[in-house]
Amino acid sequence: MLLLALDTATPAVTVALHDGDSVVAESHQVDARRHGELLLPAVDRVLAEAGRTLDELTGVVVGVGPGPYTGLRVGIVTALTFGAALDVPVYGLCSLDGIAYAAGAAGLTGEFVVATDARRKEVYWARYSGARTRVTEPAVDRPAELTEPLAGLTAVGAGAVLYADAFTDVRADLPQHQSAGALAALAAEKLRTKGTEGADAGFLPVQPLYLRRPDAQVPANYKVVTPK
Repeated sequence: MLLLALDTATPAVTVALHDGDSVVAESHQVDARRHGELLLPAVDRVLAEAGRTLDELTGVVVGVGPGPYTGLRVGIVTALTFGAALDVPVYGLCSLDGIAYAAGAAGLTGEFVVATDARRKEVYWARYSGARTRVTEPAVDRPAELTEPLAGLTAVGAGAVLYADAFTDVRADLPQHQSAGALAALAAEKLRTKGTEGADAGFLPVQPLYLRRPDAQVPANYKVVTPK
């Protein structure tokens, strides 16, 4: 097994290689405005570091969000392109699940919430019962609306840190952005225990989880000008 994992759903541009047992190379850069510029060089870098080539890949893992429109589609389109070009499967995972898995690897147990920055003074979030079990669908809300339903839960992620007043027991020492290494490890674990069938293994369709409309909109009074 050799998995290429990548995610651009958070400000992190993160790429990793996983050989089925452990992460063999990883690149992690936080820059919310340069996903398209940084992603492919990061892929080249992890392949070179591991001494592997693209034709050795057995699968591609990609975080499908939730995340902002522009950044999120960079990772998904790249993953689908690699999958088609190399004729290997592409496995989708919720990006919040990767952060939860990384938090569990860092020692967090029990019930907790993962929240990332959704901009517009909102967060993308989901609730977990342990690092591998998400118990709610991903959602986007204003932090103040979550104070009561999530009261008492430890919170991790950049969204929780940014709106710390709205969450209980914010763990700023735990991962705030996505880690492709964690995403790859989670995917490898699923493949080892449940096989390659997407739904059975808990993989998601490789489609973006936007959860809301993109910021860019066609003006309401847009005037179409056609030649005479």
